[in-house]
Amino acid sequence: MTYGDRSAGRRFRTAVVLGCLLALASAACTGGPGRSRSPGGQEHAAEGPLVVASGLDVTGSGSVRQQLIEEWNRRHAGPGDRQAKLVELPGGADQQRSQLLGALQSGSARYDVVNLDITWIPEFAEAGLISPMPDPEPGAAADDALDFIRQVHATTVWKGRSYARPFNTDVGLLYYRTDLLTRAMAADRLPTATWTWEQLYSSVKTLGLNPVRPGERAGWTTQLKQYEGLTVNTVEAFVTAGVELTDDEGRYTSSPGELKKGLDALLDRVDRGRVQPAASGSDETASLTDFVEGRAVFLRHWPYAYGALGGLMDPAAYDVNRLPGKAVLGGQNLAVTADSPRADDARALITFLTSRESERCLLDAGFAATRDSAYHHVEERCWPRVAAALAPAGDAPKAAATEEETPEEQPPAERDAYIRTLGAALTEAVQRPRTPYYGAFTQVLQTQVHALLTAGRPDLDEAAAKLDAALRDVFAGR
Repeated sequence: MTYGDRSAGRRFRTAVVLGCLLALASAACTGGPGRSRSPGGQEHAAEGPLVVASGLDVTGSGSVRQQLIEEWNRRHAGPGDRQAKLVELPGGADQQRSQLLGALQSGSARYDVVNLDITWIPEFAEAGLISPMPDPEPGAAADDALDFIRQVHATTVWKGRSYARPFNTDVGLLYYRTDLLTRAMAADRLPTATWTWEQLYSSVKTLGLNPVRPGERAGWTTQLKQYEGLTVNTVEAFVTAGVELTDDEGRYTSSPGELKKGLDALLDRVDRGRVQPAASGSDETASLTDFVEGRAVFLRHWPYAYGALGGLMDPAAYDVNRLPGKAVLGGQNLAVTADSPRADDARALITFLTSRESERCLLDAGFAATRDSAYHHVEERCWPRVAAALAPAGDAPKAAATEEETPEEQPPAERDAYIRTLGAALTEAVQRPRTPYYGAFTQVLQTQVHALLTAGRPDLDEAAAKLDAALRDVFAGR
């Protein structure tokens, strides 16, 4: 096989594997016996199993969420009202949010549990579409609740009340090409847990990278397409620069001067970091592909990329560390719908899905677990039958490679180090603005920031003043 043949083969496998990773969707669950009343006042019988609405499963694991639901069903065999069923919500995150809002407001779908993006909690709570979670009683239940990572559990809270339990979380990480870095610099200059953006800029300068066109090797890449990835990258730059947009109650707290400082920090990441020119149109799949194929030395991405890389690259060619500066939390939380006729059963299902064993299953499958114990207690194990069901899926991405070129997984010591890095990153991560108007906020931010990125380096005073006026209206609900 020639080098050209191998390169073409790798590109094909990369596209196939990454496409499969982001095509996997997880599902949702519905009601049980009894009667429920829709917002319009019409009563209807609640029949069949509990119904859970969920977002995408991007781990490539064969849907660990589905496997956890099946484990619940095995443990509650018998009357159908204790069973659970997954219902897939099609489309991207914005489409899923719209579907859930419409279904819960109209009463057209009897969802008992909804798996909400952490940024949606204030909106659904403020609209009365989800029920507050009861405070855990003193004893084992209270101790168990304390096992959730504090910053992650805070995403369930709105106006002093918790409306959900953390299911799977997410945080930005820095992936880097050790094979490319070690050719140009000493090992003591590789990324560490205390790395700064200035050190990344210095490394890029040492490498002599200055890409002009897409495809040329760049210092780093990330997700700067006009979608939620751009909001995440912008908030990370803002918070690292000391710029806070709102308080805990969703009230706007910034100013044109502060916004200018945040925008300047973001543009530094683009310019001084020598970002891949294609990044302004890149999402998670495109940026990961650029990294795998050597078009970027550094990559800002989510934890599931660690598992994806195991099926695409030689483990000696890459590594991962905490993101310089502040990293933003992602993830989903499980909440009971306000209209569920069997809230107690729905809460029991949520308790199972977020148990220590279930969280370990999520971590093993490639998600970031929400519990501290998953990162520090090796005795915690995934449910045996779930682990067995997930094992073949974990090997699936390698099937497309030839025997000669099949990449190996990271050795156990490296994976243990990754888990420690992930756990530490979660304890210092920050939230995006907490507001019931998050949908409007992210659209405004994406639109205005993307215009700046594609226009080069414009007048930041004017841009910051324009953004300030728009954000004041958004956070006031206007």
